[in-house]
Amino acid sequence: MTFWLLAVSFALANEPQDLPYYIAPCTKQAMLDSGCFEGDDQLAVYALEAWQRAANGKLKVRRVEDPLSARMQVIWASKFGGQYGEAEPVMISGKPGVRLAIRPVGRNVDDPLLRDVMVYLTVLHEAGHGLGLRHTRNFADIMYSFQYGGDLAEYFQRYRRKLKTRADFAQQSAITEGDLRQLTALLP
Repeated sequence: MTFWLLAVSFALANEPQDLPYYIAPCTKQAMLDSGCFEGDDQLAVYALEAWQRAANGKLKVRRVEDPLSARMQVIWASKFGGQYGEAEPVMISGKPGVRLAIRPVGRNVDDPLLRDVMVYLTVLHEAGHGLGLRHTRNFADIMYSFQYGGDLAEYFQRYRRKLKTRADFAQQSAITEGDLRQLTALLP
């Protein structure tokens, strides 16, 4: 899937790119429908801020409260849907944007921090698509596609091993050199 809408608009500008984003609240109904937990919004913030740091001053993410003033929307999708998440190009208030539908894993994961890793890495991967990055064949990349095979459990566990607490998400990047090359090619 190609997410050229944001990438094209970014490539046309010469200054740091402003990316307003919206994260849907994890309401009681959303918890029932999607399996989101209170605090999952912070995992999404960590993921978007990781892309900002990776962009080295060329991307400025900022959270907005109105979904119609965002260029990227994070929503908690039904737990009965497909895989972990998906990114869909959309028009938001007449401008190109992207909606990230995230399906948090529920209470069936014994390690709460591993469950958080799964949500965080899913947002990070789907936000990469939203920025214009494509899947890769390199298992180490956050943009890796499991259509090439690979150990799904190890994909999440290798990042989990870097963490002691939830606060470590803000310090431990999962973005690789391969991911950075793609990002750098898209930003002015």
